[in-house]
Order: sequence, then C-alpha cells, then structure tokens
Amino acid sequence: MEIAILLYDGITALDAIGPYEVFAATQQCHVKFVAKDKGLIKLDSKMGFLHADYSFSDITSADILIVPGCSPPNFKNPMNDETTLNWIRNIHQTTKWTTSVCNGSLILSAAGLLKGMKATSHWGSFDILQSLGTIPTDERVVRQNKMVTAAGVSSGIDMALQLVAWEFGDDLSMGVQLILEYDPQPPFDTGSVQKAPKPLVEDIKKMLQAFSEKEPDL
Repeated sequence: MEIAILLYDGITALDAIGPYEVFAATQQCHVKFVAKDKGLIKLDSKMGFLHADYSFSDITSADILIVPGCSPPNFKNPMNDETTLNWIRNIHQTTKWTTSVCNGSLILSAAGLLKGMKATSHWGSFDILQSLGTIPTDERVVRQNKMVTAAGVSSGIDMALQLVAWEFGDDLSMGVQLILEYDPQPPFDTGSVQKAPKPLVEDIKKMLQAFSEKEPDL
C-alpha cells in the first residue's frame, strides 16, 4: 500500500512521524515523505528537520494521503499556496483514504475537501475549521466517507492504527500497537478540554490565539 505524507515548513514532527511508525511497522506499506520541493523541511520547533525524499511532481497517486498539522500560524502557508492545494486535490482523486492530523484538516478544508462534512482538528482550531465550511467535532478520529481526520498531534497514532485495522484487519493493527508498546499512561489527565481545569484551558486558548495572529516566520 502506498502512503504519501505531506511535508511543509513549520510542520509538527509527531503529526507525521506517529502515522509513519504505525504504517512502517506493518511491513506492508511503502511510506513516502512528499513536499513541494525535495529536501529538508523545517519543524515548527525550529530545532530540527524532516526530509522530503519526493517532490509533488514525483508523486501523482497514493492509496492513503496524510496531511499533518503544525503549530499556529504555520498552517497559513500551505492553506494559501495553490500549488500545495492543487496537489492535494489531485492526489485525493486517486486515494482510498484522504486523512489529516491535528490542524492539517484546515489545509484539507482550504482545498475544498471537507465542505459541509464533520471533521476534527486540534481543539484550538475549531473556529477556523468552522469558518472554512467544515463542521467541527471533538471526537478523536472522525470518518466521513473516505475522509478521515484526527484531533491534536498524538491522535495521529490512533488514526493510523484504525486505518491499519480497516485495511489489514484487527489482528495486524493490534500487533502493531504491541510492537510500538502504545499504552499511554500520562502523569496527568489533562489531555482534552473536557478533562483539563478551566483556568488551564483559558490560558492555553489565549496563548494559541496570540500565536495564530502572527505571520509565519519560517
């Protein structure tokens, strides 16, 4: 199975690497990192890079497309880049599954692929998602026909495991989960707005809003 993972400057590493590790562990998938141009791709942390081995012109089809997210305001660049949006639209015509992680769903929405559909994203991006004609939902993984969206960052692992189950069966997906020892036991139960203390939620909302209002500096 051919998996194309979109890369662009300002990407959040785990959004791409989480699904990559899941699909790679199946030993039945060929995962390709694709960007407008081949080469190093800056991470949102500015502390490292991913490498795109393929350019848009190299990859014209895929069984699964994954559009990772990023820290705000970096999503503005791919959302406003017609070359990127056109590549997504073209690949989407060939896919069995078109997917996103975190606010990668904003990019899919900007490409016109989620209009009128339910989708998820990082909770801090729900207002933008809605403004693009998509219906936000706080489910961790949302499927609408062949569109599959995952919530914030770590949920990309959950989404990839679900896709493996749909494509190859529950046994392989469970095996991959065991290989990765994906058994989250965080020290705090604050991983969603429903569980986190309200003052903490408000503080993070303000921080994310301030970031979103900036222009990307990558």
